Amino acid sequence: MNPNEHASTMTNKELDAIFVSVELSKKTWLVTSISPGAGEKLSRHMVGGGDIAGLLERLGRLRQKALERTGRSCPVIIIQEAGLDGFWIHRVLEVEGHESHVVDAASIATSRRRRRVKTDRLDGETLIRALLAFKRGEPRVCSMLRVPSPAEEDRRRIVRERKVLMEERIRHSNRIKGLLFSQGINGYDPLRRDRRERLEMLQTGDGRALPDHMKRQVVRELDRMEMLLDQIKAVEVERDAMLVEERQSAREVALLSKVVGVGPEFAAVLWGEGLFRHFDNRRQVAAYAGLAPTPWQSGSIDREQGIGKSGNPRLRSTLLEMAWLWLRHQPASQLSRWFNERVAQNGGRFKKVMITALARKLVVALWKYVGAGVVIEGATFRP
Repeated sequence: MNPNEHASTMTNKELDAIFVSVELSKKTWLVTSISPGAGEKLSRHMVGGGDIAGLLERLGRLRQKALERTGRSCPVIIIQEAGLDGFWIHRVLEVEGHESHVVDAASIATSRRRRRVKTDRLDGETLIRALLAFKRGEPRVCSMLRVPSPAEEDRRRIVRERKVLMEERIRHSNRIKGLLFSQGINGYDPLRRDRRERLEMLQTGDGRALPDHMKRQVVRELDRMEMLLDQIKAVEVERDAMLVEERQSAREVALLSKVVGVGPEFAAVLWGEGLFRHFDNRRQVAAYAGLAPTPWQSGSIDREQGIGKSGNPRLRSTLLEMAWLWLRHQPASQLSRWFNERVAQNGGRFKKVMITALARKLVVALWKYVGAGVVIEGATFRP
């Protein structure tokens, strides 16, 4: 018996449970399990993708077989990777009385060979081993996600939808500018209110009127962009209404809204994407925002590889944007003074590196402010 099988045997007997991993895909679900009294062998069964009834039936059969072999009713402990399926499967399993865990797949150690073998079968075994080690209490074996409630998950829809709409609006605007630039036309802004009137007055670089087919294509692009502008306005109205309700029920949202430089969009992203969670210390805050440093230390080598980028990408990009605006709206704050002093020491260089450090300090300061009421030194607030 190899060490892994021995560890699985000891853990399975001590916990007296059925360990199950579910490898999810659109077409099929691979259910891998290890049960007490089955000779510590892994069993695998295929379930149709999305067939939650079939999955529950398979779990029931596993419990029945374990009861027949051991004479005891064994609980079921399930693990799955976070992915496109979201958290609905996890919620169904918990409602059925099973212990369910959702793991960050990137946190599980993998082989460092150049050509690593990857199959659903091996992934299912890896998840089982990670679950066994997690239940044994091994530290840092993997990172289990804190599953948000349906209300918390739905709250993030508004800011995420607005970001998608803004990206689509930018693509249409850039496409219009590119089409006109090919005809020698500069300075046309598709976002101006008189965009259609100005389109009729445009002339190509060689003095001709805008070609008919080109003009019709630009008009159709404007139609799609204006539809996006209307949707963005509707989403912003919903966002503002949500923030009004949150200010009345959540003290943290009211505190965020008082900080000069934190508008409705920043407040919605900061609260909906990160600060509503519980963090034990500032390192966890910075790591969740993807702004924690990544050291490389081995022997005489000791250097930094930059930020980890392993956290919430939406929160990280918003904080970097907010850090630049913080320098403009909060020039007297201690954070802005620290940034200016460090940049001056380097002769005005490394601004991008320092703005990342400022974003990390800023999210920690805001976390302390909304969580413990620690006022940001030198910052100004709205009445």
